[in-house]
Amino acid sequence: MSTLLREWGRIGCIGFGGPPTHIALLRDLCVRRRGWMDEGDFEHAIAACNLLPGPASTQLAIYCAWRLRGRIGALVGGLGFIVPGLVLIIALAALFLATAPPRWVLGAGAGAGAAVAAAAVSAGWSLVPASWEQATGRRARWLLYLLAGAAAAATVGPWLVLVLLACGLVELILQRAIRLPRLIAAVPIAAIGGLPALTWVAFKVGALSYGGGFVIVPLMQNDAVSRHHWMTAGQFLNAVALGQVTPGPVVHTVAAVGYAAAGVGGALLAALVAFSPSFAFVLLGGRRFDAIRNDARARSFLAGAGPAAIGAILGSAIPLARALHEPWQFGVLGAAAIALLLLRRGVVVTLLLAGATGAIVALLGVGLP
Repeated sequence: MSTLLREWGRIGCIGFGGPPTHIALLRDLCVRRRGWMDEGDFEHAIAACNLLPGPASTQLAIYCAWRLRGRIGALVGGLGFIVPGLVLIIALAALFLATAPPRWVLGAGAGAGAAVAAAAVSAGWSLVPASWEQATGRRARWLLYLLAGAAAAATVGPWLVLVLLACGLVELILQRAIRLPRLIAAVPIAAIGGLPALTWVAFKVGALSYGGGFVIVPLMQNDAVSRHHWMTAGQFLNAVALGQVTPGPVVHTVAAVGYAAAGVGGALLAALVAFSPSFAFVLLGGRRFDAIRNDARARSFLAGAGPAAIGAILGSAIPLARALHEPWQFGVLGAAAIALLLLRRGVVVTLLLAGATGAIVALLGVGLP
């Protein structure tokens, strides 16, 4: 068990770069170096996790630990993977969301935040080729789902989850994976405020989001900024940037939102609610992952919800870009777009360079948002 805690904790500390990095590190550990899983089992685990809502790489980390040491191992490995980045992002949130942070900190946040919209487009675009390739025979519907997700993310972000569910259900019906009379539409009831509202936002992120990564942005932005006023638009950009530059799952962003809403207690509550579904999926259903991977209904649902989630990631760039105010921020956004989309630079490096640019701009006395 100590080996499991050490190895999963190591990945939690060095896992910069989001799901591709996490999957590569887990493959290297579990398949190549330790031989705890063979390549086929690992690929099947990835496929099953991608069919579940919530952060897929987090579920994969928990599942691999479950395969090694059962339920206790899943808890130990999952916490080892999650906690290092969680501690770091709460500490950074305390710095960036302080009442009167130093000017260079404000500049760094404004600079990194300016690049976030470009990072969203890069993240969404990277998912398009594989999804398009799998859509043979239904590409017209694929485009409609993509456009629906993008429009929802750009306009009605808090209700994006309904669009994702609707696209999945439509594809289920069209592929005749379920019968129409068995459909039950679940309409979420928005909490009125306070900790219940924070709990609902975190639950949407952890249990009702497909695609991971930037798809959580439209699920949080309107609630955090416009509805409940936990943070300003600029502070939300900071939170998204912090979620990208810290190690571990990108869902850590919800902890920064929780900190803005209710301090350290709010950050821990948001993280607990957001990550609990991932643990529940593995602890309660780990033995059925092979069945999930082969389930026609799950694949049909994801055939609709998946493109909508990609569209949501792309569409999230619009409200993120709208949150920018200073002319120099748009210059940073343009430079980040070139670095990410044309030069294929890494997201973490790009955001750190954007943050450094913002810090220098602030020290030079240029206006900050």
